[in-house]
Amino acid sequence: MNSLPQNTQRRIKKIPQTPSVWEGDRRVIEGVEPEMGSPTDGECIIWIDGSEGIVRAMDMVSSEQGPEAIVRTLIKAIENPHSPAKPGRPQKIVVKDREIQFFLRGALQNLDINIDYAPQLPLIDELFRSLENTYRKRTPQIPPDYEKSLNALALELWEDGLWDTLTDCDIIAIEIDQAEPINIYASVLGMLGQEYGFIMYRSLESLKRFREIVLQEKSMEKLESAFLSQDCWFLNFEANDFEPDYEDDDFDLQELDSEQIQPIFGSLHPFEGMRPFLDEEEALTVYLSLEALKRFYWDYIDELGEEIPEDISKTYQVELPIQGKKSSKKKATTAVKVSTLPDLTSQLRQMLEEMEDDDDDDDDSTFRVPIEDDLIPENSFIKFSLIPWETMEIFKENSRIYYADEGIIPSGEAMPAILIQTSRPKGEVIIEKLQEENGIKGICFNPGENPFTEEKFCLGLIQTEAGSLYLLSEFDYEDQRILDWQKVCQSNNDSFVVIIAMGVTGASKGKPQPNHILALFETKILSTKDLGMGVLKVMPQFDFEME
Repeated sequence: MNSLPQNTQRRIKKIPQTPSVWEGDRRVIEGVEPEMGSPTDGECIIWIDGSEGIVRAMDMVSSEQGPEAIVRTLIKAIENPHSPAKPGRPQKIVVKDREIQFFLRGALQNLDINIDYAPQLPLIDELFRSLENTYRKRTPQIPPDYEKSLNALALELWEDGLWDTLTDCDIIAIEIDQAEPINIYASVLGMLGQEYGFIMYRSLESLKRFREIVLQEKSMEKLESAFLSQDCWFLNFEANDFEPDYEDDDFDLQELDSEQIQPIFGSLHPFEGMRPFLDEEEALTVYLSLEALKRFYWDYIDELGEEIPEDISKTYQVELPIQGKKSSKKKATTAVKVSTLPDLTSQLRQMLEEMEDDDDDDDDSTFRVPIEDDLIPENSFIKFSLIPWETMEIFKENSRIYYADEGIIPSGEAMPAILIQTSRPKGEVIIEKLQEENGIKGICFNPGENPFTEEKFCLGLIQTEAGSLYLLSEFDYEDQRILDWQKVCQSNNDSFVVIIAMGVTGASKGKPQPNHILALFETKILSTKDLGMGVLKVMPQFDFEME
């Protein structure tokens, strides 16, 4: 059984120990999935300070994760607890699972924490009961009085296929006549055949701001942030009780019948993020908007098919959906005005065309530096590893070792490293060439594929500060070593060190001694976008002899 690393133990033992007793457990909460697409129910890990009655840490994990997960949450409870708790080390821990007790005794040895067993944990039991009740009472996606009407209208819109005519640049203004008029700006998704639905913005500013960011931003993190900052309602369509082959590039959700489609309603707001349900007032507004939009579409389908639709406007009297069990013979209606916005549509189309022109320019200026394969000698040994910070300091102070210091700030327990081990003469040639090109700018793990065998691979590419590109090595596409190592790099601000060492033969292979180290280059991970290379493809080369 593994215990915590020595440096972690030392770090935790520096945290003051309090005369407190903590309770901890992990249990399944049905219907809660820790990760998108997880095939198993989620398990909730909770650590409570029984002395003060506060939750110090709580995590959702996959049921497939081992007992190490409960230790990770415990360390979080000790070092970074939920507010208002402060960092602290308990005197005693109580669990109600014997296996967890024995595992914790091994993992937490030398931390001066007693690990006890108790058949009942009142605080934990009560908290889990509360969580289960919360999930059982989750708000329905659509209020019951509107569920039938909204779902029926959504499936009608699916059959109508408005996306066959309207693009996402065709913005339709909808004004609902109430005491305080409601203005909505709707667009249709589906022209590209990737996802289908309707977005109903609550303000024109939100629509414009999101479109501008999407057309200009390339960072996935910033795009996700922009997505969550939208102010709108949405209706999306998903496959219902059907497993389509989404990996099939030719698959189109529209090929499914309405019986195989599930409408998904929700809301996006900067303060709420994504909310997968509508309240009664929202459900009514969405129903009136979509019903009026459907009628407007069929009244002006030919005009809406124009590249820039003309200025059209019409007001509809839309019946309110039946609410409750009783309804009067004379059904109430609401006036809903629907209009095209040709100026805005033209503006959005122009922005899209400018972006496409910029992309064409980028394609013309794509990174075209040839990949050289003469930097790393054949039969070199390459290893992904972690170097303790104490060892890094020793290397820095050794005048015999060339050290390219980029000012990396220590983060985490160790420095990620790539070891390149060869002979002394060849190692010195590598160092000399890198010095001539002002060091290593970064290393990228670029995807590649063989279109003839459909084999996927990954190329490690070294980019120097002078702009040259060298092949480090070829790796398996899903090499777990690289994936795990890159995760450590991410926690270290994408920084790591390249170690050039001799001693590739004999017992020192893969385990160089300090006197084998020739040079270290601090550098960082580069993304594929940084190099602008895309997926590299193996292409045949033919040699022709001219007679």
